[in-house]
Amino acid sequence: MKFLSRNSGETQMIGFRLGNSLKPRSVVCLYGELGAGKTTFVKGIAQALGIPDRDITSASFTIIAEYDSEIPLYHIDLYRIEKNADIDETGIWDYIYSDGITVIEWAERLGEIQDDFIMVKFAIIDKEARDITIEGIDEKDWNRI
Repeated sequence: MKFLSRNSGETQMIGFRLGNSLKPRSVVCLYGELGAGKTTFVKGIAQALGIPDRDITSASFTIIAEYDSEIPLYHIDLYRIEKNADIDETGIWDYIYSDGITVIEWAERLGEIQDDFIMVKFAIIDKEARDITIEGIDEKDWNRI
């Protein structure tokens, strides 16, 4: 599915809608340039889980941020990770296979991803607008949200 987001509020709302469709053990992989709206999108997912969006910040320096809610949210940012060996040292796989929802920014650094992961790709159109493509969720499921 493809969406046009005209501003950060719309990007966050698309994240919110996706967040409403996620279940425990869901993994969402985010792809896009620096400043494309990935963290803003995560804020929307967090809101859907009852986590205030003001609590969500870029996880670039911490690599993994955990947020408590009925279904825990694990926000992983691989921007500063350079090698596959470094990924293994983060403990990322423990989060991916847990009972929470895992969202991974800079997922291209993860290497091979599993078929059941949801992929979200961001393309910058201009200062505010973004093309957002979501793969791995059925359109009829999306329309029920």
